[in-house]
Amino acid sequence: MIYVLKADGNSEPFDKNKVISSIKRARIPPNLQGNILNHVKTKLRDNIPTSEIYHHITEFLESFSPFSRARYGLKQAIMDLGPTGYPFEDFVAGLLKIQGYQTELRQILNGKCVKHEIDIVAQKDNTKSMIECKFHNSIGNHTQVHVSLYTKARFDDLKDMHKFDDVWLVTNTRITTDALSYALCNNVKVISWNYPENEGLRDLIEKSKLHPITVLTTLSQNQKQQLLDNHIVLCKNVSQSLNLLNLTEDKKQSVLEEAKFVCA
Repeated sequence: MIYVLKADGNSEPFDKNKVISSIKRARIPPNLQGNILNHVKTKLRDNIPTSEIYHHITEFLESFSPFSRARYGLKQAIMDLGPTGYPFEDFVAGLLKIQGYQTELRQILNGKCVKHEIDIVAQKDNTKSMIECKFHNSIGNHTQVHVSLYTKARFDDLKDMHKFDDVWLVTNTRITTDALSYALCNNVKVISWNYPENEGLRDLIEKSKLHPITVLTTLSQNQKQQLLDNHIVLCKNVSQSLNLLNLTEDKKQSVLEEAKFVCA
């Protein structure tokens, strides 16, 4: 039996169904799915890191369906919203807006005891929410219980003065059992990479097709960073932003074609 080494250091038996599931989620063409799995199987070895399996899938897609590679790279693309947490906050606000929320970013608010910088203040249907965004640069870093603790403490210090109805914790990775238990026990709404089931961050992105601009393989890292620095975080908005970059007309067309494919 072949074991796979996960990003958090734990290992588990290789499961071909997980590979197929991840490929399907990324809307990889059905005629390629079996070929990708066969390609991965030829590369397997005991304790192979999941990052290496990811690499073998993306190298296959690079040869046969380059734009599909962008869709498959969603998790890494979210990590690439760093190194600061600000682009992730912008991205979460974009997801909320598509759901009908009005949002304000990075608000400095006086609490009962001290001042706080709140990542997102969101309002919808007479409900005012305080939202804490926790960004990690590494897949293996899970959101720990202290994040739930300080999120609840900030909410308690602010809720009466600013009429907050509820509080959310949104993170781009997984959340530990203790952090989730404390949050749920104290009525903190949690959205992590894979929680709640079918409504986690990954699901919200895939359902809304609001991919980050960092999925685009036709832009360099420096070009992506330039867009992020100008608060351009959504792939669907890239057409309005390419004038910020010194691109040829052919290059612009390639970027627009990939963006259209990813968001289709």
